[in-house]
Amino acid sequence: MVSFEKAVSWLKTFWNTELFSLGETTFTFKIFFLLIFSLFLLFYLTAKIRNLLVNKIFPRYNLEIGISQSIGTLLRYILIILGLIIIFQTTGIDLSAIGLLIGALGIGIGFGLQNIVNNFISGIIILFERPVKVGDRIEIENLAGNIVSISARSTTIITNDNIAVIVPNSDLVSTRVINWSHNNRSVRLNFPVGVSYKEDPEKIRNILIEVANENPGVLQTPPPDVLFEEFGDSSLNFHLRVWTDEYSDKPKVLKSQLYYAIFKKFKEENVEIPFPQRDIHIKSEKL
Repeated sequence: MVSFEKAVSWLKTFWNTELFSLGETTFTFKIFFLLIFSLFLLFYLTAKIRNLLVNKIFPRYNLEIGISQSIGTLLRYILIILGLIIIFQTTGIDLSAIGLLIGALGIGIGFGLQNIVNNFISGIIILFERPVKVGDRIEIENLAGNIVSISARSTTIITNDNIAVIVPNSDLVSTRVINWSHNNRSVRLNFPVGVSYKEDPEKIRNILIEVANENPGVLQTPPPDVLFEEFGDSSLNFHLRVWTDEYSDKPKVLKSQLYYAIFKKFKEENVEIPFPQRDIHIKSEKL
């Protein structure tokens, strides 16, 4: 019995042992443990709430995945801020002490955290203005892929080779970004085709339109069309223009399908595909 009372007394002493002071707040093991546990619980629960909203609740209202992700992330930020205020007040931490931490953080920002803060603010701008959103097909510099997630600091893009590329949010705000699906996923693609000068342009146009209409990935509305581009050095050059929403994120696949079909159709119709020709004139001088 005596040993048990000693153990309880030792535990109380340990629990209330002062670690350090910040402002008017004295941190003990008890406050420190409750603070760490509360923060862990806050971030864990807010992540669960966000996932519940995005994956379970918002889909019932037919919201786009990008809008759902943006709303869910903003709500999580709001809950985290409210939760932090409640935790600090419950644990008895002096908020003026937090002001000291913020001041220290400000000094740290001045010496090396500018990029982190810049990316965080850029993430907020992206969530509010939504120049890009989850599910969009984008091109930025030499990178092309689909956005799968937007976090506070960075955005994850998956390329067609299933490679995940982590892009800082500031790059999406300050750099020119091509968004293939900002309005919708329907895009028009242009495919150049060249034929011999002996071919009838109207015949070529009909063949190209027929090939495009036979491909299930090509939209019928708007319909495909063909432009007579130019009289080239060794060929008549056309552009086959088609609309698609299925291949907006993999245009090279549709290009390959159409070119296979065009080559096959040209062989059936005996259409000649030219190759570059050059005339060489040799000038001899008499000595």
